[in-house]
Amino acid sequence: MDIKRVAVIGAGVMGSGIAAHIANAGIPVYLLDIVPKDAVNRNGIAEAAIAKLLKTEPAAFMHKNYARLVTPGNIEDHLDWLIDVDWVIEAVLEDLAIKQELYRKLDTICRPDTLISSNTSTLPLKLLTRDLPDSFKQRFMITHFFNPPRYMRLLELVVGESTDTESINALAKFADVRLGKGCVICKDTPGFIANRIGTFWIQSGLLTAIELGLPVEQADAAVTVFGIPKTGIFGLLDLVGLDLIPHVLDSFKQLLPAEDAFNAINNAPELLLRLIADGYTGRKGKGGFYRLNEIDGKRIKESINLQTGVYHASEKFALQVVPKTQDEQRAFLSADDAISRFTWKVLSNTLVYSASLIPEIADDIVAVDTAMRLGYNWKYGPFELLDRIGVDWFVERLAAENREVPPLLVALGDVSRPGRLTSPPQHHCLYKVDSGKRMYADLSGNYQAVQRPDGILLLADIKLQAPAVLENPSASLWDIGDGVACLEFHSKMNTLDSDSLAMVRQSIDKVKTDFSALIIHNDADNFSAGANLTLLVQAIHTQDWPAVEQLIKQGQQTYYALKYAPFPVVGAPSGLALGGGCEILLHCDAIQAHAELYIGLVEVGVGLVPGWGGCKEYLRRWLEFARRPGGPMPAIAQAFESIGMAKVSKSAAEAKELLFLSTSDGVTMNKDRLLTDAKAKTLKLVPGYAPPKPASFELPGASAKAAMAIAINNLKLAGKISDYDVEISQQLADVLSGGSCDITEPLTEDDLLNLELKAFLHLVQQPGTLARLEHLFKTGKPLRN
Repeated sequence: MDIKRVAVIGAGVMGSGIAAHIANAGIPVYLLDIVPKDAVNRNGIAEAAIAKLLKTEPAAFMHKNYARLVTPGNIEDHLDWLIDVDWVIEAVLEDLAIKQELYRKLDTICRPDTLISSNTSTLPLKLLTRDLPDSFKQRFMITHFFNPPRYMRLLELVVGESTDTESINALAKFADVRLGKGCVICKDTPGFIANRIGTFWIQSGLLTAIELGLPVEQADAAVTVFGIPKTGIFGLLDLVGLDLIPHVLDSFKQLLPAEDAFNAINNAPELLLRLIADGYTGRKGKGGFYRLNEIDGKRIKESINLQTGVYHASEKFALQVVPKTQDEQRAFLSADDAISRFTWKVLSNTLVYSASLIPEIADDIVAVDTAMRLGYNWKYGPFELLDRIGVDWFVERLAAENREVPPLLVALGDVSRPGRLTSPPQHHCLYKVDSGKRMYADLSGNYQAVQRPDGILLLADIKLQAPAVLENPSASLWDIGDGVACLEFHSKMNTLDSDSLAMVRQSIDKVKTDFSALIIHNDADNFSAGANLTLLVQAIHTQDWPAVEQLIKQGQQTYYALKYAPFPVVGAPSGLALGGGCEILLHCDAIQAHAELYIGLVEVGVGLVPGWGGCKEYLRRWLEFARRPGGPMPAIAQAFESIGMAKVSKSAAEAKELLFLSTSDGVTMNKDRLLTDAKAKTLKLVPGYAPPKPASFELPGASAKAAMAIAINNLKLAGKISDYDVEISQQLADVLSGGSCDITEPLTEDDLLNLELKAFLHLVQQPGTLARLEHLFKTGKPLRN
């Protein structure tokens, strides 16, 4: 079944967000809601929702034009539209009677093959379909999206005994490939997987911090040790809304059996209820556990004292030593201080609870770990965390505290009865690698292979099968089969340094002899945050200008060699691709990008201009753009604006508009499919491949520079740029105009590279650049000096 048109009923936060993301996939979608009482505009709710989506930050639409694919309507006048749709998503109020009344209407209006699902997060499927005909049950399921739907990759699928297998497969494939979702099959249990465990973890953290009197900043910092996002617990509560928590807790209280461990901590603390009553519902209200307070004209971040309920200036907190090795993590969890006691109690409670829920909520540990990584952005799922600290150590610690050991760990760890070991630890683990494949432990203690959906190729799996072809501290080269090699950056934030550049050059030589093509890609959250600026700052402090010049020439020569390598090179980026990371992509033959690509030449933010060929290649793209107005000036102006304003795309769709991606570059919605798609694109380029012809630049020189000088002056007079922005812009204008050239004498790529080098060396010696660099290192924010 091919899903070509969708309808979402319910234009609230979730319903409208789901509709927006379906439009992001290029799929037309109807967004329907009720008709407001005494309404002049009967589609007013849906229309207002779309208008709000266009203003939402972070953006719900990957490009504002996608909003055109969302058609607003109402359920009184437009239910007949549903005869045309292939999938209807119900996202109305969490009221069983309202939902079932709607389902009965849908059953009579929709085609027999139309898929119908609910986005409910609280009501069981068996209740939703009660008293409905079998024909309806066969095409019905729960599709639980996470908020915001564009960015949260998890989609929990709950199916019934009667749900048609073909329908399940069709919807799962669509959600995977077209919507970019990681689909996890869940049991029909309260909260499904992610919210069952996630809410337990949040509640445990909230109550434990109050019990121990731990400041919220310290509690949030403590949980990040084990791969929790920096929002921590209290930052997350503020983000989702404090007023949501009592409703969720009440739902679990009604639905969970009395013996469930959640019930022991299922009470909303008085502080939480008081905050909600006073309008402190989190970021959407006056604040929450954190708030912004204006004092003497300055906005000060404050946090609440969990004992007194009084706000005070928030103090940044960082652990003196972040435990990284297993021994360090165990020592941290065993220490007798408030932070360690808090972390152990919250972590151990959550891991024990997670293990006790198999197979109640899911058939295996892989589903649970996937759900927590994709739904809560945990770096590791609960069972992956157990392996990191050691299953046997964890079980022994539980036994020492006379706590019950979950059956799953009993089966795995040679435990005859809860809380007692019958033999010394045998270094058991929940995951292991066997013959190059990742295996997981099942309920019997046996190991099964982790199954990937068809079409998914991950570097993480490649690394289990064979060692790297080449490697150094900053980068590695991997054989991914079919004559294709993959170059991976793996420094901190994948920043680029001399080792990275050396690996690019070594990879070029290796691919020439042993492979037919090269992909540049990594599995990390970000492709590359740009050049490693620490090296630059060190050189500035010692005034080692020859070292700076050598670094720039090294990057220019390396990227030039990559561009003209005798084999195709395809970039496969996701996340941030900034500065030098953007520049290497501009030198690739083609790009297959993840839909969430944030790419740009941002060097002006640190007082510089792109120096590794970024100005040259970006200007070339605009000069060769078929739809630009005639003459070089429009292209120069576009490049000047994008680089001078440090524009960064908010998606791959915007990257195409900015020409960081070409019209022929591909976009992959599911990040896990990016390497597969990039490999397919690469292999198409191999037959008959020839390097590109050297570019030639016909630039106006002085006249273009004069025009840009007027624009710079006007921006300064309007207060839109700072004094030092003027200096940087003048150097950028010199590069893009061609310097002192004449338009009748075309410039070569080497000429443009020399202009980049000259501008870079001038700026790097200015105090304004050093001030920007040092401010960035100190605060993490740009300086407008």
